[in-house]
Parts: sequence; structure tokens; C-alpha cells
Amino acid sequence: MTSVEPPVPKAHAPVSWLRLALIGAIGGLLSGAFGVGGGILMVPLFVAFAGMDQRRASATSLAAIVPTAIAGSITYFLSGEVALIPALFVAAGGIVGSWLGALLLRRLPLGWLRWLFIALLVAVAVRMLLVVPERAAAQVELDALTIVGMVGLGLVIGVASGLFGIGGGLVMVPAFIVFFGMSDLVAKGTSLAVMIPTAVSGTITNARGGVVDLRAGLIAGVAATAASFGGVALAHLLSPEWSTWLFAALVVIAAVQLTVRAVRLQKKEQKERGERVA
Repeated sequence: MTSVEPPVPKAHAPVSWLRLALIGAIGGLLSGAFGVGGGILMVPLFVAFAGMDQRRASATSLAAIVPTAIAGSITYFLSGEVALIPALFVAAGGIVGSWLGALLLRRLPLGWLRWLFIALLVAVAVRMLLVVPERAAAQVELDALTIVGMVGLGLVIGVASGLFGIGGGLVMVPAFIVFFGMSDLVAKGTSLAVMIPTAVSGTITNARGGVVDLRAGLIAGVAATAASFGGVALAHLLSPEWSTWLFAALVVIAAVQLTVRAVRLQKKEQKERGERVA
């Protein structure tokens, strides 16, 4: 009697470069238009369309942010819309914070990461609906208290960057506007400049921990870089009111999509635990 060997399980095929490029292009457009790294939507897109868990999606998104932030900040800088000295103080805190956030990323349970990220999205959407920035604002005056505040802001941004795979612009842009009196365009340009060292620091830590998909991050990052130039042009065309409402709507959509997925995964995990106990 001939024995039948069990079928060999198929290996998961790598995600197509076209799908990764589309994810990056969406993130890059948002990066240039709203002064964020693009990770706020790249993370849920990596989860939904690249089959990544929350941890790998956050780490890969942060890697893709690096070239995007460089391209976007250069474009804003050429228009005179980057405050370099404040950016340096915030970046100093951001480098330390992103290292701490990346360490937390490897240690926190995936369930916690999902719901913390959703809570962040909801908080950002509410903030954007309550505050509409001005297009023109006074020059930033640097004193000891302001400098301490900027370093502290960078620390918070860095932790969010390393933990959630976002560049930190979601916190930075409104903070620059509300607490330091920047215009919306200068806040966006300065935010992108700060993201460069912050994202690099977090990505190095994630790469050492083996939680980042460098191939996906590279493909998405190149596509995001190309799209970021169009995003900057869009930022100059949109009024502050339209910019605020559009981005708030996108954030809400991302929060709903992730919530549905988190609930499904939670039910699946509970069912699997029940079957193991039985």
C-alpha cells in the first residue's frame, strides 16, 4: 500500500511591489499635504493590504517615512517654510523618544498596540475638528521655557514615532501652531524636518530588533517620496479650513477600518483560546 505524504504548506508569497508602491504613494501625498509622515494611513494600509501585523506595519511605515520626510522638508525649505532652529531642539528630544518608542514596540502585546493606535487616531480627529490654524502667524521667539518645551515635545513625538510607526506630525503640527504660534505651512515644513532624524533613529532600532520589512519599506518609501511633491503643492492650494476637515475625515476612516479589524482579530483570538482549552 502506497503511503500518502501530507501536503507541504505553501510559503506566503511576498506582497507585490505595485501594492506596496500604492500604499507608499498614498502616504507620500498625505505627507506633503498635511506635514505628517504618512504613517497614520500607511500603517492600516500595510495591515489591510500587505498582511502585516500591527507591530511590523508600524516599524515598516516608520522606515518608509525617512525618504518622504527628506523630500517634503526640502520642498518646504525652498519656499522658506521651515524653522530650522526650533526643528533642531525638537529633533534632539525626538531622537531619544523614538529609541524609547521602538523598544516599547517590541515589548507591548499586539492587542495593546492595536487599541492604542486607534485611540491616537480618534484623539487626532477630535483635535483637528476643534482647532483651525491660521495661514499667517508671528515669528517664534526662543527663550529658555520655549526651548525646554520644544525638547519635551520632541520626546513625546519620538515615543509616538517609534511606537506607532508615524512621523509625529499629527502631534507636532498642532503643537507648533497652538503653543509656538507658527503658521500652518511653517508648522508642516518644520514637522517634516524634525521627522528625518526621528524616523532614522527609530528605524535603526527596529531593524536591529528584526521587526521591520525593509523591502516593503524601501518600495513604499520611494513611491511616497515621488508623491510627496504633489502633496506639498496641494497644501498651498488648500485653505487651512479645507486642509483640517479633509485630513480629519481621512483619520476617522482609518480609525473605523482598524477598529473593525481589531474587533474581528480579538474574536478570532478568543475563539482559538477557547478551542485550546476545550
